[in-house]
Amino acid sequence: MTRVLIVDDDPLVRSALTLMLGGQEDVAVIGEAGDGREGVRMARDLQPDVVLMDIRMPVLDGLAATRLLHGDPNPPRVIVLTTFDADDYVVGALAAGADGFLLKDTPPVDILAAIRKVAVGDPMLSPSVTRTLIERVRTDSGDDRSPEAQRRLARLTERELEVATAVGRGLSNAEIARVLHLSVPTVKGHVSKLFEKLETTNRVQIALCVRDAGHPVD
Repeated sequence: MTRVLIVDDDPLVRSALTLMLGGQEDVAVIGEAGDGREGVRMARDLQPDVVLMDIRMPVLDGLAATRLLHGDPNPPRVIVLTTFDADDYVVGALAAGADGFLLKDTPPVDILAAIRKVAVGDPMLSPSVTRTLIERVRTDSGDDRSPEAQRRLARLTERELEVATAVGRGLSNAEIARVLHLSVPTVKGHVSKLFEKLETTNRVQIALCVRDAGHPVD
């Protein structure tokens, strides 16, 4: 059972999401919060597996709330669910530690798929957000992220770099295991090492680091 906390300042949105998720056998809504500060408090008290997090909220916005949660010892997975797909929001959410970024007009079946995917450690971005992110990375090549990303990748072993590149392609642990002829537990071990060596908190940040370094992932 995947336990979900909904954080959104619109009670109608919270009710709609709770109703949508309520009929699922493998997903349970364990709480609702109306602002980021309340969301952080409830997440720490209830220990959900996944948090659906709005961005624009009173008291504490979703990006700051996500950043606080990902500083905790055992943080929940966070999917930012918003009406805004501006590139600053996308990059800001991923930099804060979000594991997914979906627009609120995403079909319910895709929101459910995202919750299930993120719950097992795989990132999830809506197609339009992916395009925004890739375009942002392409146009930001003149800033100082590339040397920093290259410095981080230089810490990796040859096998770790192969796994990082596969993560950058959006492959799941099972897919990486199949492509690299490894066991899934071995892949999970490499991914954990990548978090440490690349100074990242989720797979999306690994993918961004690989792309920022100019390493081919296609």
